Amino acid sequence: MRFDELNWFDIEKYLAVDNRLMLVIGACEQHGYLSLLTDVKIPLAIADAASKLSGVIVAPEVNFGISPYFLAYPGTISLRVQTMLDIIEDILRSIYNQGFRRIIILNGHGGNDGIRGRIYELANELDDLAIRWYAWWQSPSIEEIAIRYDLRPSHANWLEAFPFTRVSEIPDGKKTHPKVPGLVGSAEARAIYGDGVFGGAYSVDDNIMEEIFQAALGDVQNLLRFE
Repeated sequence: MRFDELNWFDIEKYLAVDNRLMLVIGACEQHGYLSLLTDVKIPLAIADAASKLSGVIVAPEVNFGISPYFLAYPGTISLRVQTMLDIIEDILRSIYNQGFRRIIILNGHGGNDGIRGRIYELANELDDLAIRWYAWWQSPSIEEIAIRYDLRPSHANWLEAFPFTRVSEIPDGKKTHPKVPGLVGSAEARAIYGDGVFGGAYSVDDNIMEEIFQAALGDVQNLLRFE
């Protein structure tokens, strides 16, 4: 269940029996041949599947993140770091004040990692607030699948090419990983990455992608137990 399928009476009834909530955060940024909202679509699909199994509600997703390095690619919309930190804090304070106490943040974007520092500060202040952070592509269960199939995960390559993130034809074969000198501006990043894919296989068999999805879903189901 998502907030957009409920009214405030429904939320109040839910809080009378459960104080868990899933919050999806991602980004609107270039992903090569995949959707600009890939970093939202993947964790949201995982959250929806977990919600069906557990009954835990999914809060409205945050569609924008911290992506200044991709601003030379049309369609990328980046928030300033301070803006993103404030948005997440405001969301967490709002739901905390209503009675939500056990929160899973499903993050789909590596650029958002800095948010965790602000979350630690909130956890110190609100000592009965339990927060779990889950970045699906960093999970050991996902890494195990990649190793088993001898695949190298990277931005916008096979790892994120789920059926529901594909919005155009994807090239066959593999792309050579480009050499990156270090931190670069968005114009230089576009010159280096070209189509936006960081390298490796553009896509793999859908059965492998289903394995990835089910592994991530299993991770979230375990986190929802708050053990």
